[in-house]
Amino acid sequence: MGFLREMRLLADTGEFPFSLPVFRDFDALHFESPVTFLVGENGCGKSTLLEIIAAALRLPSLTQRSIDTHPLMEVAREAVRGFRFVRQGKRSGFYFRADDVTGFLQSMRRNAEEHGELARHLENTLPEGWGRDRAVGMARAQGQALAERYGEDPFAQSHGELFLALFKARLTAPGLYLLDEPEVPLSPTNQLALLAMIRDAAEEGSQFVIATHSPILMALPGAVILDMDRSPPTPVAWDDVEHVALTRAFLSHPESFLRRL
Repeated sequence: MGFLREMRLLADTGEFPFSLPVFRDFDALHFESPVTFLVGENGCGKSTLLEIIAAALRLPSLTQRSIDTHPLMEVAREAVRGFRFVRQGKRSGFYFRADDVTGFLQSMRRNAEEHGELARHLENTLPEGWGRDRAVGMARAQGQALAERYGEDPFAQSHGELFLALFKARLTAPGLYLLDEPEVPLSPTNQLALLAMIRDAAEEGSQFVIATHSPILMALPGAVILDMDRSPPTPVAWDDVEHVALTRAFLSHPESFLRRL
């Protein structure tokens, strides 16, 4: 049973974000699968829906910043009042926005460097003895823990490798994970690797709600795909997703599409 069970609309002000197409005939969304994909064209409301859920459940962003202070979440925090959420269990997990990754890794590298500087400062300023050794050892241990989790220099990896390393490091316990277009920096091969991580985490008790354009990700067996171009959002089979049909048609006859372009 998932952490988030239902999201029900109580009051529609008619203003943004309730003016988005997805909320036109919206009553409630039921989350009945460990993995739910939100699909549809840009502007239909996928990301906004994730933001509202994140604000309601007060999930941290990838950078560990509280949703209460996230500068992009003001509208979502206001919109939460118009919904009722049925949930159960712990609120662990996070809200992933692709744009947060670079800032997060920069902060991790900065933290590791600061621990190294602190260790050197303590070693040079404290008198010799057990106390200095313990303080220096603790500072170095903190820096080493970050290096073991994210690498000595996270930016020495490719963008796609950074994403995968970050997912692997953060998907550590059953929880609710909201992912907004996680495929953006990933090659098809790395999308398959991410798909495997999501599958394994779901089998261990995690729940995912994922906004995506990726036919690869949304092919996860047993997942529910909600078409956000319809109001209310409607479950749709993978074969019937417009992105899947378009990708398949293009790969089968690219020359036809290129002639039309």
